[in-house]
Amino acid sequence: MRYYIRQRFFSWTDSFDITDEEGYAVYNVRADLLALSHVLRVFDDQDQEVGLVREKLFHFLPTFEVELDGDLVAVIRKEFSFLHPRYRIDCEGWSVEGNLFGWDYQIYRDGELCGTISKEVIALTDTYVIDFDDPQDELMIVMLVLAIDAANCSEH
Repeated sequence: MRYYIRQRFFSWTDSFDITDEEGYAVYNVRADLLALSHVLRVFDDQDQEVGLVREKLFHFLPTFEVELDGDLVAVIRKEFSFLHPRYRIDCEGWSVEGNLFGWDYQIYRDGELCGTISKEVIALTDTYVIDFDDPQDELMIVMLVLAIDAANCSEH
């Protein structure tokens, strides 16, 4: 399966539309306008909140909590590295590895590749392409992409 995450061009906050290969809306993401740090809320196509990415304040490197249906399921920390971005994910066997520029990622669950993410370089706004096989992984992969994008944004 393939999803596209596109940041909205005209928006005061981080807002994304997530569509499938045919262009149908799957999720949309809205940031809290008055938050002191990144707070991204994920809504399904019925406008029900299904996930939350929240930056934890007062950390040397970006740290994010991921909630699905109100339950804390992951903590994502950007780690210090020289060659390529690295993230430590505290979440039952999930891990992420990225390339030198931080635009391409592989997501692993229990050591098995379950998704790939690539960032389109020639686009007016941040646009990510997500490829995955298991529909049960889709929301977690979407949440990881949003947290990594927010971590990269926080660092700059």
